[in-house]
Amino acid sequence: MGIFSRLKNMTRANVNSWKDQSDEPEKSIDEYLRSLNSDLGKVKAETASLLAEERRAKNALDECCAEIIKMQRYADKSVEAGNEDESRKFLEQAKKLGERLSDLQNAYNLASSKAASMKQVQDRLIVDLAGLEQRRIELKGKLAEARLQQEVNSDGLSSGQASFREIEEQMTQAIHEAEALAELRKDDPDNK
Repeated sequence: MGIFSRLKNMTRANVNSWKDQSDEPEKSIDEYLRSLNSDLGKVKAETASLLAEERRAKNALDECCAEIIKMQRYADKSVEAGNEDESRKFLEQAKKLGERLSDLQNAYNLASSKAASMKQVQDRLIVDLAGLEQRRIELKGKLAEARLQQEVNSDGLSSGQASFREIEEQMTQAIHEAEALAELRKDDPDNK
């Protein structure tokens, strides 16, 4: 079917173009999902069109069946009334309608299979889109976590470690000053 190849090509083109735009992954993911939703809308429209075509084919088939039954009934009534010429006309019309019936049945079967196939594609696309939406949420969470980790690694820990080192150096200096003062006092003859 043409829609399958078109959908496959559109999806492949969309994925390839968004792989190249990895500057802002969140926007790329959102844009890709918007595009898939747009594609889903096109598939839904195509499915609705095929379902309408199936209904039209079914109505034409049902009308033809009803006409055949009606012609058979008219032929039977004409025979009962003794009008065999009229009965033959009705039977001839029923025969023509019977030939048309097989064409209508084939058209209905084709429309029905196309509609069922497109409905399956639509359902699969809806399920896939829901899965991708879930993955988008997970990816956005991971991306936020990665950004937070980068922020902590670049700013938070390095400045925190620097502050901790400063405090440690100040404490070490204070200890050394106290030890030096204690040594000076120990050696000072005035303290004895």
